[in-house]
Amino acid sequence: MTTPTPGLPYHRLDHATGRHRWWRPPTGALLFLVGYVLAVLVVFVGSYALGLAAGLPEAADGGPDLGPLGDTAVELVSLAVALPLVLLVVLWPGRRPAGTVSSVTGRLRVGWLGRCLPVALLPVGLLTAAAFLLPGAERSDAWVGWRSFLLSSTVLVLLVPLQAAAEEYVFRGWLTQAVGAFARSPWIAVLPQAVLFAAAHGWGTPWGFTGLLVNGLVAGWLTLRTGGLEAAIALHVLNNLLAFGASAAVVGGLSSEETAADMPWQLTLVSVAADLLYAALVLRLARRHRPQRLAPPPASPPAPPVPPPYPAPTAWRPAP
Repeated sequence: MTTPTPGLPYHRLDHATGRHRWWRPPTGALLFLVGYVLAVLVVFVGSYALGLAAGLPEAADGGPDLGPLGDTAVELVSLAVALPLVLLVVLWPGRRPAGTVSSVTGRLRVGWLGRCLPVALLPVGLLTAAAFLLPGAERSDAWVGWRSFLLSSTVLVLLVPLQAAAEEYVFRGWLTQAVGAFARSPWIAVLPQAVLFAAAHGWGTPWGFTGLLVNGLVAGWLTLRTGGLEAAIALHVLNNLLAFGASAAVVGGLSSEETAADMPWQLTLVSVAADLLYAALVLRLARRHRPQRLAPPPASPPAPPVPPPYPAPTAWRPAP
């Protein structure tokens, strides 16, 4: 019989250093929530002050009107600030290297991320096309012009990867490992983050919630099967870039308040099919390149030396 390979799966990496204590994940959750609220407050106060200093006109809420692109940038930054906070709570109180939330190798595997990005092009492209071609979709056909589109695209390319990666580090990363610190079953570790991920987008339609739930489950499953966040980050980044880019290309696109939670049933079916297609393509890619799936088990402390049962003999030396 073949002996199983020793090691820790991704969701059990809270035990990677042997310093796991039951109170570390709850304390990390509390510190993350408090830190995130404070960070978001700083972002919004900073944007408010910047708008006043620039002399921007007043918006309906009494604050400066930053425009569709400015409001989108503030929203993306307010989500991206979660990324450094996750790394901090992994360091303390998690007491383990911050890279263990990236993958089982203790770092973000850039090569594997680069292989997953082109794989996501087909499913994400189909989903983006469906969002604009399905009957009943609210959209504008007026082109914004090259100057506006290039400016918006530059801002989106800089901020969207940080925003998408931050969400993956929070849900598929830290939250999955926080639950996995107590549960050996991978499905028990994956399910809570998917539910919270869907709920974090707000309640739109039951179909939209279902689509986000399936997306969270597929991304979490791929994270465990490939040993890291790279496949989930690739899908999330490319999906958001195409979605925001398509919105930036038309007049009023960035002003829309609709999110993935508002998907109709037709688009939800396409979204689920795109997620499953991406999962199948990534698993096929993983069979060829075999990314590391397990981390080395924590090293056991060296055993104390055992004293001899009787005094060691003293070497004989001639008298001077």
